This record gives sequence, C-alpha cells and structure tokens, in this order.
Amino acid sequence: MNRKTLVLPALAGLLVPALAACGSTDGAGEGGDPIVVGTTAAIEAIKDAPAPLDPAQAYDVDAMNVLRPSLQTLLRLPRTGNAPVPEAAESCGFRDTQNEQYRCTMRSGLKFSNGHPLTAKDVKFSIERMLTINFARGPVSLLSGIDKVETPSESEVVFHLKKPDATFPQKLATPSASILDSAVYPKDRLFKGFDITGSGPYTVKIERSGERVTKAIYTKNPNYKGGITVKSDKVEMLFFKDSKSMEQALRKGDIDMMNRSLSPEQIQGLQNARDKGITLQEMPGAEIRYLAFNTDDPVISDKAVRQAMAQLVDRAALVRDVYAYTGNPLYSLVPAGLTGHVNSFFTKYGNPNVAEARKILQQAHVSTPVKTTLTYTKDHYGAITAKEFKELQNQFNKSGLFDVEIKGIDNWQEFRKDQTEGKYAIYGMGWYADFPDADNYIAPFIGKGNFLNIPYRNAKIESQAIIGTRQQADRNAAATGFQLAQNIIADDVPILPLWQGKQYVAARDTVTGSEWALNSSSSLQIWELGRGVGK
Repeated sequence: MNRKTLVLPALAGLLVPALAACGSTDGAGEGGDPIVVGTTAAIEAIKDAPAPLDPAQAYDVDAMNVLRPSLQTLLRLPRTGNAPVPEAAESCGFRDTQNEQYRCTMRSGLKFSNGHPLTAKDVKFSIERMLTINFARGPVSLLSGIDKVETPSESEVVFHLKKPDATFPQKLATPSASILDSAVYPKDRLFKGFDITGSGPYTVKIERSGERVTKAIYTKNPNYKGGITVKSDKVEMLFFKDSKSMEQALRKGDIDMMNRSLSPEQIQGLQNARDKGITLQEMPGAEIRYLAFNTDDPVISDKAVRQAMAQLVDRAALVRDVYAYTGNPLYSLVPAGLTGHVNSFFTKYGNPNVAEARKILQQAHVSTPVKTTLTYTKDHYGAITAKEFKELQNQFNKSGLFDVEIKGIDNWQEFRKDQTEGKYAIYGMGWYADFPDADNYIAPFIGKGNFLNIPYRNAKIESQAIIGTRQQADRNAAATGFQLAQNIIADDVPILPLWQGKQYVAARDTVTGSEWALNSSSSLQIWELGRGVGK
C-alpha cells in the first residue's frame, strides 16, 4: 500500500519512531542485493585538508557518517535517547565524585578488520594521536580536557581529566574518540587518502573520482565484537551531485533510502506523493543554522552592528519563504527540546524592528548604511543555501541601515580554511551536535580553541557556564549555567542563530529499520537498515 509517515517532534532531543518497520527483518540483507543509501555529501581531499576520512581531521556530519560504521568507539549512542551505552567497552564509569577520573574495561577478543588485536594501548594511542596532531579544523577540542591516559592492563583504560566533565562519556561516543590501529595510522601526522582500518560492524571500501568520494561499500565485519546488531551484510552509500538526481534514483529504485540533503520542495513532493513504495519520515532534529561574526573585523567588531542585525533578522520569513516550514525559528544557540534552552534572542530583540535597529546604531554613533559581506558555502548544506542568503541580504538592505553583499564559495574545505583564518566578516554555518547536550552548543563556539576560531571571548561563559555546568552530573541542574551563556550571547552577538532543522528520511517500503536510521544527534546508523517485504 502507499505509505507516508510524519513523526511529530518529541521533547528532550529524542528521536522516537512512530511506526514499526514493514515486513519481517528475519535474515534481511543476508546475501542478495545491498541496501543502497543516497547522500549529496561532498567529501574531498585538498592540499590543506588531505585526510577527509581521518578522525583527526573529519569534523562534519557527512564525513562522520562515513566513519561511524567502520570505526569503533568505547561508547556509542543507542537507537534513541541521550545516554551512551558500551560499544568496544564492556563497562565504563567515573571512579571519583568530582568527575575527573573515568575508567573503562574493554570487551575481550577485540580485533581490527585487518586481524590485528585491539587492546587498551590502541585506545591510548588514538587519543594521544588526536591531541598530538591537533588539526586546526578537526574535533580535537572534544578531547582537549584529557590530562593523561593510563592503561593498567590490556583491557583497562583510565582517563584523567584536567577539570571535572560530566559530558565526557558523551565525547567518548563521538568519532573523535575512534580507536585506531597504531600499526596503520601514523602517530604524529594525518593519514592521507581514503582507506579506513577499524573494528566497527562494517569494513569499507571507498571509491572516488579524483580526490572526491563517489561511493562507500560497507561489508559486514567478521571480526566485529560490540553492542550493535547488524541488519544487512552489505550497505552502499552513493554520493550524488545534487538532490534532484538523488530523488530520481530513489523513485526508480536505484537507491533504497536518502537523508541528506533534501530541498523543501522535494520534501513537500514526497509528503504528497502517491508513488507506491516510498515512505517519508519526519523526525525531530537538533541541527541549527546560524551566522558567525569575525569580531576582529573593522566593521563587525562594533557590538552595535551585530545587535542591529539581530534586531532586523526575520527568522519566520526564512522558515516560511525559503524552507517551507521544514524548520523552526531559533532564538538561541541551544535548540528547543534540549535541557537548558531559553529563547534569549527573542527576549532581548522581540520581532524584527527597523526603528529599534536604527536606534541601536545611532546610540553607538555608527554611520549607515553599514557595508559588509555575507559569505556562504555552495556545496555543503544544499543548493537552497543561496536562496537563504539572498533572503537575508534583502532583509538587511531593505531597512536602509545596511548595504550587504553576498558571496558563495564553491568548495566546503576551502570555505572552512578561509573561515578559520578570519577571511570572512560574516558567514553562514550549520551545526549537528556531537552529542545531545546543551554543552555541545555552547562550548565548541566560545573560548580558546573554539571550532570557528572566532576571537570572541567571555570569562563568565568560559568559567561559570562551561566549567560550572560540567561539574553537574544531573544535567537538569546545569540548566542555569546554560541559560546564563545564552543570555550573554544574545547581548554580545558573536553568533546569530537563525533556524532549527527537522530531519527527513525517505525510503522504499522494502527497507526495514529506516525509523531507526538517525540517532539523537541526527547521525546515520546504517546498521539498522535491512531488507524486508513491502506492504
């Protein structure tokens, strides 16, 4: 039968399935045709970022989705929920009341896909390697709180933290803490190329055109020992140049599922489709989009300019006119649904108001119109990003207070390099959480070594909101500190949140497990996909 499914958003960042998969999963995917997943991700090696599939460099959702099935971590996020569960570890936990010492006991008999034994020493090597390489645009900040790693035995790992951090178990569940083979990966430099050697549920072969990935072929790993039950022996990930060709492949049956990146028009079309055998699921998402400011830029360094932009931006129009309600207006860096979220930007600025924006600039003696440029990446968030930035340009310029130009950059890696080097005054970015906690929407953006490399600093956020909240094992008790940070960010505007995205998965009815395809960090879980019988 025709089947369309829309899952309404749930609280607390949980992705709760609203239906059982069609058909039986008994023996699904064993032998036979592989499950084929489509994506528009652009994963490419360039001179200044030569190792897109090395965990020390990879720090975007697309690369991490490729890595997760093949690289194992001590802990992982479960199907749903926010609390990590054991993966390569048999058990883990803090061994002190201050959350400064974390100990894991590993499963016995672990092996890498090449047959090499995996022990606690490999965990130590992998963590120390990440910290040694310290790649500027990589995820090293997630592990920078580690003081030292000890291995009392081949099966025990002890992490000593510089400061208390209740979120540390969540960080060990991210690809930044992937366990690597010291006989394969160099300890002090990036592993160039596209080969991946790990101990995850799948081995992977990467195909490419030039230096860009075109296909990832996953095969069930016979050496795997962990907590994941693999539903299909083989899964392929195909990389499309655009979402239109990806959708055509789904409708023709050339692929079985697609996730990133669907345009609003495609989502509406799939919602209204009568095509037999296609299911669209809407899931709550913790993806956010925002404008970031180089606060050292001569124009943007004046807080009044940033505040005036915050006073003018019309999030409702973005969500309505550009994204066709496939997202929601966002008034804080912390998305709605996570503990600690408050609508700080709405509280301070309310609805868009030209008169109030003019007043902010006049009181700061800022001459108008303020000339600046908004920069965005063309190939990372979908083709609709250009339309979004055209809308933002119109919103700012029609006020008469700004003279904004927009500029699109063709290559994501080049965009990230120039962005971190401070070459853009204002630029658009998105964020998929490393782990579903408000900390991961504050700490990566503020302070020394922040993900964006923005120069903005704030002592209260760094000491009270970040360090303070990490001392709270009860995350509800940490809400006050997160709220303080959000209010300060709304006042200083180093970052301007725009909207919060929903997540969509479109799949053919012959595929089971698509309701589990994304976890609470919107990360892809291909091992949940199997082959069933469509209804």
